[in-house]
Order: sequence, then structure tokens, then C-alpha cells
Amino acid sequence: GSPNVSMAMAVREQHGHDESMHSCAPPDAVVWPQSVGQVQELAALCHRCHVPMVPFGTGTGLEGGVNAVQGGVCFNLSRMDAITDLSLEDFSVAVEPGVTRKALNSYLRDTGLWFPVGTVGIGEQ
Repeated sequence: GSPNVSMAMAVREQHGHDESMHSCAPPDAVVWPQSVGQVQELAALCHRCHVPMVPFGTGTGLEGGVNAVQGGVCFNLSRMDAITDLSLEDFSVAVEPGVTRKALNSYLRDTGLWFPVGTVGIGEQ
């Protein structure tokens, strides 16, 4: 429920486009899960009801990946912003999907490490 779910047109339109040239295609609803368990429950519900799921980070993509061309539910992951593990020995860090590069660098400030633009992310190596 509110404030974790919105069907307001302004919110849906905000989540129906990114920085690409593609026209806005808003989802039917926007949800803000705050844990992996909530994402799992929402995904299971969408799957059972045959409702498309659209993940949303910051909306800065250039490919139109957040456009809900078939409607559905937008999962805004920005509230999942914990840094869950840091290993200085092997220069690895585990983060939730809502962690921004700026927040990560703020967290790393006193370690002498930083995460520059263009760094290969998890699963992209």
C-alpha cells in the first residue's frame, strides 16, 4: 500500500521513460520494494497473474528499457540501497540495486578505493 505503491499518472509517466528517444510508455502501477523477499513476492504475484514486470533504477538508460510497452508493474528499486559487503583484500563490494555510484564512493571514501564511471559491474565481466 501507500507509500510503497502508486497508480498516479504523474508517477507512472515518470517511470515510463528514460533518457532515450522513445516515447513514454507508462506502467499500470509503480511499486517500491524494500527487500529481496518483497521483490520475490511481487515477482511471484506478477508471474501468477501474467503481468509484465519492469525494473527501474534511476531512469538514466538510453535504450528505452524502462518503457512498459505492454503495461505491467514497475519495480522501482531505489529504496534497496544497502551496501551489504566490502572486501578490501579482493577489492569487491556487494550492493543492493538501489546503490548509486555516488553513494558507493561516499561509503568507500576512507578506504582509499573508488568506483569510477565505466567500471565493469557485477555479472558483466
